[in-house]
Amino acid sequence: MMLKEKQNIIAAITASLLALGVFFGIHQLMLSRDKSVASITVGFIYDGDASTPYTANFIRAADKLQTEYPERVKVIEKYNVPYESAEEVIRELAGEGCSLIITNSYGYGETAKAMAAEFPMIQFCEATCDNANDDPVLDNYHTFMGEIYRGRYVSGVVAGAKLNEMIEQGIIDEDEAVLGYVAAYPVAEVISGYTSFLLGARSQCPSAVMRVRYTGTWTGYALEKDAANLLIDEGCVIISHHSNTIGSAIACESAAKPYTVYHVGYNQDMIDVAPTSELISCRIDWTPYILSAAEAVLADEDIESHVKGTVNGNDSGGGFAEGWVTMQELNAAAAAEGSEELIDKTIADLNNGSCHVFSGDYHGTSPDDPSDTCDLNTEYIENEHSSSPTFHYILKDVVIEDN
Repeated sequence: MMLKEKQNIIAAITASLLALGVFFGIHQLMLSRDKSVASITVGFIYDGDASTPYTANFIRAADKLQTEYPERVKVIEKYNVPYESAEEVIRELAGEGCSLIITNSYGYGETAKAMAAEFPMIQFCEATCDNANDDPVLDNYHTFMGEIYRGRYVSGVVAGAKLNEMIEQGIIDEDEAVLGYVAAYPVAEVISGYTSFLLGARSQCPSAVMRVRYTGTWTGYALEKDAANLLIDEGCVIISHHSNTIGSAIACESAAKPYTVYHVGYNQDMIDVAPTSELISCRIDWTPYILSAAEAVLADEDIESHVKGTVNGNDSGGGFAEGWVTMQELNAAAAAEGSEELIDKTIADLNNGSCHVFSGDYHGTSPDDPSDTCDLNTEYIENEHSSSPTFHYILKDVVIEDN
């Protein structure tokens, strides 16, 4: 009897030791999997400041990041950084302990990727650039951008409806349905935007045509205003823009014409500066990506695994459905009747795939290579392989004005 009791005691002790071993083994495994960090510092490099609508959207996202993680994220922001100074500023941010550095302009891309190679423990996220998946591919270098052509197309639909109303009211004739576009540079991001804007307008007003003037700068209030005034003098009755100030909106609001020259904005709601002429604006919301990137770094996980959008290697994007692109307030006092319903329907059609933007009996040519052409009878799928726009063909219907 004593021997049996001893055997039972030994068995119980053995079972207890095994259970403890399993417990501690699972505990250690869980600890090894939980690689999250308590807090991080996130550095932002901007090519402008809060006075420019483009940069203001990044500042808004940085503010949201701090609101979401008040105890775990410290934000350091560097404003008005020239592209040639990016390396120096990145080194400063690295010295200040940043685990994540976000740069807001294509012009920083080459330097940011070089710095990512030098600082492999820091994650770099570059907005609007297209070099993340180019050799060498770096685990800590990423690119991102919203599919803004979708917002441009919806803006064009609103403009086209207004053109129709102006024709119906006898303010203009059909052959006077002329759009104007103040553009920074003849690059794919800009060309894709004004083409989708025109095609959106054409979906409502088939007689619409467009004139484009380049300013040669992303941010130049006087140049943008002057370009808009020249377009107005040439007969444009609605002006939009891909530039970073309110110059074109001010030009429309103060136009000395017997009719209102209407405006379609970008990056911010411009009704406050152009209350009688602004129709609507669209913008990229950088918040979804920036929150995802910070969440990934806090969890010590791959950034792309946290992104709510379209991921292609180390590049990410998204449209209306993912919250990356938004329409600002419609100016009901200026927009054509029924515009709100048109906006809702167009966004729904874009989301479900029944709206095909770069499609139709159109032909275009690259401004850099006359032998590089497109025929939109075969649909061009924008952002199919890159979050940065790739459509770079100027349609034959578009008039490029000399400055």
